[in-house]
Amino acid sequence: MIRLLVTVFYVGFSPYAPGTIGSIVAILIGYWIQVIGGFPLLMSCVIVFFFVGWAFTDRYITQTKASHDPQEIVIDEVVGQWVSYLPISFYIWKDQLTTVSLDWFNWVIALILFRIFDIWKPWPVIWADRKDNSLGVMLDDVFAGIYAAITVSVLIVIT
Repeated sequence: MIRLLVTVFYVGFSPYAPGTIGSIVAILIGYWIQVIGGFPLLMSCVIVFFFVGWAFTDRYITQTKASHDPQEIVIDEVVGQWVSYLPISFYIWKDQLTTVSLDWFNWVIALILFRIFDIWKPWPVIWADRKDNSLGVMLDDVFAGIYAAITVSVLIVIT
């Protein structure tokens, strides 16, 4: 069960860019969360999956004696990616838009921005990434998601 969740249904075992594939899976899941429950549900999922991901990542690392941030763990990418969608989700929810299909462009931009910040690792992303524990595994992607969310918010305002 732990391996299933932290690898997001084994997506993390992809031989090609598991973090990016995990982020793409996050966009698909996040889209359906948005459709089903809007911003309140997406925000709730971010919070719940952060804490569950943190606990399960800790157990996975302990059980497998893996490095502090094994590439197969992609639950952190999912949570960070969802953080990057929060401004889009809030905008849709606030304006009570009935469709999110027209906002796919914004979701893809959030995906790209998240991956850029996750790879680039500006401070405090790099600080969290250097933590040798499961909290660091989760936080570096949350911080990358926050950077992406701020950038997405600016783009929403100016467009």
